[in-house]
Amino acid sequence: MRVTQSSLDLNLLIALDLLLEEGSVSGAARRMHLSEPAMSRTLGRIRKALGDPVLVRAGRGMVPTPHALSLRAEVRAVVERAQALFTPTGQVDLGTLSRTFTVLAHDAFAASYGAALLARAAAEAPGVRLRFLAESHLDAPTLREGGADLEVGVIDTTAPEVRVEHLFDDRMVAVVRPGHPLLTGGPVTPERFAAAPQLSVSRRGLLHGPIDTALAELGLSRRVLGSAPTYPAALFMLLDSDLVGLAASRSRGLADALGLAVFEIPLTLPPLPFALAWHPRHDADPAHAWLRERVRELMTAPVG
Repeated sequence: MRVTQSSLDLNLLIALDLLLEEGSVSGAARRMHLSEPAMSRTLGRIRKALGDPVLVRAGRGMVPTPHALSLRAEVRAVVERAQALFTPTGQVDLGTLSRTFTVLAHDAFAASYGAALLARAAAEAPGVRLRFLAESHLDAPTLREGGADLEVGVIDTTAPEVRVEHLFDDRMVAVVRPGHPLLTGGPVTPERFAAAPQLSVSRRGLLHGPIDTALAELGLSRRVLGSAPTYPAALFMLLDSDLVGLAASRSRGLADALGLAVFEIPLTLPPLPFALAWHPRHDADPAHAWLRERVRELMTAPVG
């Protein structure tokens, strides 16, 4: 920021952080308890300080400029650090905490745990809002750049700027419609499993995965007729077809809710290592620690 020391105002950074998060003057004004005209004037000051429009009109909404996006992670980090300086170490007043957390996760996480996490937040920290951000088909440094506060799922990154906490190992199970031929013709052997038409689940649209590797070791191959981007989408596709789909065993409640049948895959497959991931700048943030603990409690609770 091209701001002189005499004109440096932390409120400008806070306002910029909220403007980039909300993508609107009205939303940022509401969060800062300001009128929209006052927030517009603040945006004008930010634009002058940065020498950049920051937010530009796009249709009925506003989008950040490339320069504003490049500053987003740094601005967020500075604001969080400033907030931490005025918070006793390891403490946070959840009753007065006003924060929006973005959780990057497969939508099976939101479907399985979202309601419980929102309820917990409403009870303990009513000023906290949660945004569930779907995984992208592109791999991007979302945590480092500030696009998300916490990532949940099968995380295989080894980037040094990311903290990863292993939670548990899960396994894949097969999912089919009630009365599927695989369930009525005797035991599900690798041969019968491979012969059934199948539906892959991949955010990148991949049609090959660990199941194919395991089948190849037995001299078998399967017929994958298509792919779905998410597990919930795949489950609805299974309802009216003879396709065989997949789900993580801890997410089988989604299949149960739709009346689908779940059975073990007759193959030796690698485990699914579920974990939490976040940027190290959040290590000492008590509010972020609270979020991590709540997600950890939900995901490691006994399944019954």
